Amino acid sequence: MNEYDIELDEQFKKQINALRDIFIQKQPIQKDGTFSPELVKETSIEMLDYIIEDKASLSALKDWMEEHDFWTSPASTRFHGNVKGGLAAHSLLVAVQALRFAESFAANFAISKRSDRFAFTAEDVFISGFAHDFCKAGTYATESKKTKDFNGNWKYEPYYKTKSDLRNLGHGNESVLLLLESMPQLLKRRTVIEAISRHMGFSDLAPMETYNYSNLLQNPLVLLIQLADQSAAQWWDL
Repeated sequence: MNEYDIELDEQFKKQINALRDIFIQKQPIQKDGTFSPELVKETSIEMLDYIIEDKASLSALKDWMEEHDFWTSPASTRFHGNVKGGLAAHSLLVAVQALRFAESFAANFAISKRSDRFAFTAEDVFISGFAHDFCKAGTYATESKKTKDFNGNWKYEPYYKTKSDLRNLGHGNESVLLLLESMPQLLKRRTVIEAISRHMGFSDLAPMETYNYSNLLQNPLVLLIQLADQSAAQWWDL
């Protein structure tokens, strides 16, 4: 058997393609990175309804997103998605990018020597991508600064700033913690926990954590979400 003979689980492929079809039909995010906040929310909810099997957790997750201003928060203060609703748009796009790469990732990993050590589902892929930045929900405040327009007139311009009383355990780890508030059963799905926790790569590690970082990269979902996050931000500016 060569690498082109690998057949992926039919349920995995069916769910991956079904999720992608929902996004394609709704078209909430355009090629230039512009998006409709209303369509982003509608599309995200439809995809979550489709893929999350535990409906009690699904309901709790929806409540959490409403309570934490997930749908209106920006994705950053001055980088990608630094607009109202940017976090939800970025989160959805990262999940979709992960879905786009998922089949080739899974097929390639299936021919590796560690293929019997890790397994992930379509639900794992979507949740890992969608929840990777939960730590940003409700963490930014809107302030204003005095600037001059092109005519030299002073005006007040709004901008986002991280709240001064923010408590955070680290970018990835905080997102894991917040996701577990509504989906505690994920505590036993190590591949998902690692993918969210380590989606920032080396940039979000304490010095002592770097010693076993290469072990985490053996998990294909870690690399998949890193690629999805970087491609969403750098290729789509979102």
